[in-house]
Amino acid sequence: MIEFEPTKSQSSIIKVIGVGGGGSNAVNHMYKQGIKGVDFIVCNTDEQALDISPVPEKVQIGASLTEGRGAGSIPAVGKNAAIENIDQLKSLLEKNTKMLFITAGMGGGTGTGAAPVIAATAKEMGILTVAIVTIPFSFEGRKRRLQAEEGIRELRKNVDTLLVICNDKLRELHGDLSLSKAFGEADNILTNAARGIAEIITVPGYINVDFEDVKTVMKNSGVAIMGSGFAEGENRALKAVELALSSPLLNDNQIIGASNILLYIASGKDEITMDEVSEITEYIQNASGSTAEIIWGNGIDESLGSMIGVTLVATGFNSAESYDYPATAKPKEKNVTSLEAENKPEIKESFIPDISDDINNFTLINKTLIPQDVVIEDTKKWAQSDNESRIYDLEPFLKSDKTPVEQPNNYLNEPVIVFRTEDNKIVENSTEKETAISETNSKILERTNERKNRLRELSMKIKTPQGVAEYEKEPAFVRKNITLTNVIPSSESNISRFSLNEDDDKKVELKQNNSFLHDNVD
Repeated sequence: MIEFEPTKSQSSIIKVIGVGGGGSNAVNHMYKQGIKGVDFIVCNTDEQALDISPVPEKVQIGASLTEGRGAGSIPAVGKNAAIENIDQLKSLLEKNTKMLFITAGMGGGTGTGAAPVIAATAKEMGILTVAIVTIPFSFEGRKRRLQAEEGIRELRKNVDTLLVICNDKLRELHGDLSLSKAFGEADNILTNAARGIAEIITVPGYINVDFEDVKTVMKNSGVAIMGSGFAEGENRALKAVELALSSPLLNDNQIIGASNILLYIASGKDEITMDEVSEITEYIQNASGSTAEIIWGNGIDESLGSMIGVTLVATGFNSAESYDYPATAKPKEKNVTSLEAENKPEIKESFIPDISDDINNFTLINKTLIPQDVVIEDTKKWAQSDNESRIYDLEPFLKSDKTPVEQPNNYLNEPVIVFRTEDNKIVENSTEKETAISETNSKILERTNERKNRLRELSMKIKTPQGVAEYEKEPAFVRKNITLTNVIPSSESNISRFSLNEDDDKKVELKQNNSFLHDNVD
């Protein structure tokens, strides 16, 4: 019997292009890991980086502009380089391409500048364009972070779906890594993101999800949120979907407000049950606010064994709920109050009225005197009796009988310098007060630093599963450095129950029952 196999196109409908140094490194990693049914392309201005790439399809852009070197961390150079070779890129994308993944590390020159140009070209050709980009680590500098933000804004205008991965989350998840491992983890996350979406299309399933389903969810969807999780054993469905929604792939794992969710469930030899599928979909509906339309599929992956895998892509967020670019932290202004304020002389200026206008502009007013009745008060003086209370002034010396001297009318007050004077006792004790204040401040600062260190150690521990396990195993008194002493039980008493007494013959006798230690005390 002769069997005929359907003819297959040499070019896949899904292509992944890495733009710039970071994007090319990610595509090199994907190529080594292997993603089914995907063609890979690396695109860079750096000729040396292209030479060492194992990916067969390579595009050097801006050869005449950069002469085979990098873009020098200038996005404008990367943009012009992509425009220079845009026809070559178009010829590659015309070969049966339905979906294009663009991977790039934002913040540099080539990736930041060229990725939006390539995305705009692909979208004009009717290709479903998905960008997966990374935001640089905080230690890479403020300028690189600002360039990354601007590059994401430009890229967002020219793609159907944008997935943003924040590299700083790797530090939260894995702690202090070496540089090679840190960037390797970033490449691994980009690989998982591209594989998670691409293999939904390329790997056939019992309930199949094809390209049109993916297109429905991701076409003109803006910022997307993606996650994947794997679990086995008891409650594996709930564990897998919880891991998918707390995945490091996500810059923000809140899917509430999503209008479309693409869900793919894979299982191995231990096939997923109907109850498990219902548990996963109900959990996602509750997390999204029960407003999302879920398109889901199921497939078999023998490599999973007894595990199940959950991959979801959430899109269609409102503008207010979409990804907010990370604002560059502005340094807080310190409000410093000196405890040793210098006593500077105060200058008091008396107000000098301007009388020029009053001299030139005057009005003569005739006043009419109105006669008033004069009231004569008759004051009676009473002799003070002995029973009435007498009030004496305790501080008669404070009162002065001197009458104030009136100043002439033509006298104008001039600025007077007033110096504050302090009592001699205050001057003598100032050194002691300064010492006490400095000691108090140092103690407060020391306690504050100790508290910060304890909180930092605690937060670093509980961020990893291993740290949480160690935290649970260690008793509380050991964490707080409390030494426990062995207390003797009440049953093991060192006091004897025998007592010495004299009988009637003056002989010493040993009594077993001590009346002071009787069991039944009245």
